[in-house]
Amino acid sequence: MREIRRAYGFDEVSIVPGSVTINPEMTDTSAAIDGITLSTPVLAAAMDAVVSPAFAVKMHEAGGLGVLNLEGVQTRYDDPTWVLAEVANASQEEVTELLQKLYSAPIREDLIGARVQEVKDSGAKCAVSVTPASTKRLAPIAAEAGADVIVVQSTVTTARHSSSSARGLVFSDLLETISVPVLVGNCVSYDVALELMQTGIDGVIVGVGPGAACTTREVTGVGVPQVTATLDCAAARDDHYRQTGKYVPIITDGGIRTGGDLCKAFVCGADAVMLGTPLAQSEEAPGMGYNWGMAAPHAALPRGTRVKVGVKGSLDRILFGPTSLTDGTQNLIGALRACMGMVGALNIREMHEAEVIAAPSIKTEGKHFQLGLS
Repeated sequence: MREIRRAYGFDEVSIVPGSVTINPEMTDTSAAIDGITLSTPVLAAAMDAVVSPAFAVKMHEAGGLGVLNLEGVQTRYDDPTWVLAEVANASQEEVTELLQKLYSAPIREDLIGARVQEVKDSGAKCAVSVTPASTKRLAPIAAEAGADVIVVQSTVTTARHSSSSARGLVFSDLLETISVPVLVGNCVSYDVALELMQTGIDGVIVGVGPGAACTTREVTGVGVPQVTATLDCAAARDDHYRQTGKYVPIITDGGIRTGGDLCKAFVCGADAVMLGTPLAQSEEAPGMGYNWGMAAPHAALPRGTRVKVGVKGSLDRILFGPTSLTDGTQNLIGALRACMGMVGALNIREMHEAEVIAAPSIKTEGKHFQLGLS
């Protein structure tokens, strides 16, 4: 008889305070990706409603990294502003067909270089995202144009993939053709994370299906809750580091809504996080108060949807505050620093040593009035 392993999401666990506490202002929140240091350990997800060239520059100024989708509207249209407006103004009933139509326009290689240059001209680091099927064609163009990081990202990525093509994407081959860091995702298991690291890549992105605009779990039934996925992939990172001396950072992507979720990701082993919807809620995001999944425009089997997320404040306020909201959705880095102080962690690596416990009642214990139950 097969046994079903218990897995945990952010709402089911809690962080245990440390035996030593420190002042939050003493903490160092920086993360490193193959020599690139981010003072804010946040990557903006490669979603058209989140990252435009202008937003990538804003993320750089905030100490993070914006990842531009090379297979989205930015590389299909000279001026994607009207396309984004059409998506934002469409009814819920027609928006998926509209996305499929708009994303059927061809990807233009000349626009890849132009978008990368837009970011670089502002003095910002430029990260771009491609799917595995397009990597061999598009990644070298982006790298030659000056991209600083290549992210190879799909719903599920493995080091071993069977396809009908003569020779599929081999990450070790890719690393020989481009000289910039390569991050690969998404994965959720120890074995896959370890195999990906053994190809020589520079970072692993963790998460299948937890994003607010992703419907993969509903459409295909595939996914692992983020706490368990992060713990398992972080264990692979630690074992790989002991075996090879190369530290491959883990980036938890999806399911993070509040500062508490973000802190739990780091305690479970993340070196950085990738945020979509929380950043789509910023005034600077191109989605005009909406977000939609990267696989939403799929011509045959959409695995994403457009969600109305609203505009909650500036990017600076969402990341650093100040805020008058009490729900943890703003001043995310302030929450991280406060948590690091509570567990006695001076840096992100020390956050990995904090204790996390299964606590299914953590959000409801004593909260009857907050929940409107009394």
